This record gives sequence, structure tokens and C-alpha cells, in this order.
Amino acid sequence: MSLLDSGNFDSGAETQSRSMVLFGVVAALLVTGLLLAGYSVLRKRHQQRVIASQQAKAPQTSEPKGPPKVQILVDEALLKGDQSLLGGTVKNISSENLNDLSVNLELIRRKDGGTDRVSAPIVPRQLSPQQEGRYSLQLHAADYVSVRLAGLKSGANPTLLAFVAGAGQKRPAEKLESKTIIVGHPNSSKGGFLNTPDNPGRVP
Repeated sequence: MSLLDSGNFDSGAETQSRSMVLFGVVAALLVTGLLLAGYSVLRKRHQQRVIASQQAKAPQTSEPKGPPKVQILVDEALLKGDQSLLGGTVKNISSENLNDLSVNLELIRRKDGGTDRVSAPIVPRQLSPQQEGRYSLQLHAADYVSVRLAGLKSGANPTLLAFVAGAGQKRPAEKLESKTIIVGHPNSSKGGFLNTPDNPGRVP
């Protein structure tokens, strides 16, 4: 083999080596890009699953849209022994029939300050325009410290309905039992007087 042939061989080998290195770099970049793309897709799917799970667990807080359909009047709570009676009046102020209405109430627990949500159905089940109904709920007075009107739902429509709220009936004044105290007069034959140091008495 001549020196010329040897030079051509070295040049060809060098070119082939560079091609292999370039191919390896391109292949590595391609694999890295595929891995990054796959990771991005998996991360995006995971974020979507987390958001969907949080939305499913979180209570519905979006405000209802549109004009109010119902007027809710909240009565002051009545105490009967160890029970607290919550209630009020609901009036359909829309131009359509409303079915299976229920009032959502948020209760504040006395022991830890946490909240419980309950629903009170409205009677009658169907309210025509301008018709009124009532709701009531009985709870243990010692379990909760306060209550808040949280929303209004219809059985035919799972979303919250727009409403206006106001104060309802006041709690009836407590009746105090009247007691009559009869103060006896001292015996006149003994010359006694009313409310003396020896014979004290309370004069109303």
C-alpha cells in the first residue's frame, strides 16, 4: 500500500467516525426530546387529575347567575328544651313553577368551630309563581353555635338558584310567670307596725 492510499484510508475512517459521532448525538437528542415530551404529557395529565379531584371534593361556591327566583325569609331560632328549631318562609318570585326546592344551611359546630352542611326541604314541593312555602329543621342546641343560609337548590336543577334573603319572624317574647306576694298586717292588739326592726317585711 502506498502512502497516498494510506492517506485516503485515514481520511475515510475519520469521516466515518465523525458521521457515527454525529449520528449518536442526533440519536441522543431525539431520545431526550421524546423523554421530555412524554414527561410533559404525563405531568399535564397528573395536574388535570388533581384539579378534577379537588373540584369534586370542594363544595360548590360559585354564585348563581341570573335574576333572583326566590325570596327567603329566615325566622329567629326557637328554643324548646334542648332543641333549637330553625325555619322560615320561601316565596316564588319568578314567573315559572319551581319543584323540589331545598334550603342549604351551614352550621357552625360549638366544640371545634367546624362547619356542617344540611338541607331542609320546602313544603309544598311545588311552588307556583307568588306562592309561599316553609322549611324547618330541628337540631340539638348544644351542638351548634350559629347557622348561615348557604344557598337554594331545586331537585330538577342541581345548580344553585339565585335568591334574595331577609329577616323573618321574630322570636316570641318569653312570658314571665307573675307571683303575688301577700304581706300580712301585724296584729293591732299588740300595737305592731309594718316593717319595723323587729318585724321586717318587703313592701312591693
